[in-house]
Amino acid sequence: MPDAMRSLVEYIVRGIVEDPSAVSVTETEDDRGAVLQVRVAAGDIGKVIGRGGRVAKAIRVLSQAAAARASGRVFIEIAE
Repeated sequence: MPDAMRSLVEYIVRGIVEDPSAVSVTETEDDRGAVLQVRVAAGDIGKVIGRGGRVAKAIRVLSQAAAARASGRVFIEIAE
C-alpha cells in the first residue's frame, strides 16, 4: 500500500512543479505509520505548499483518502 501512495504523491507533485526531475518522495515508518517525505527544488517549494497551505492540504487529503480505501494511514511531510 505505501508504494502505491508514494507513486500517487509523486505523480501529483510532478504535475505541479516546474522541475519534475528534482522531485523525490521517500518512505519511512514511525509510530504513526507510513510517512512520505516530499523533496522538490528550492524554487518549487512554494508551488507545493500553495497559498496558505492549500495545495499541501489537498495533497494530504487525496493521499489519506486513497490510504483509507486500502485500510491504512499515510502522512505527508514536505521537506525544504
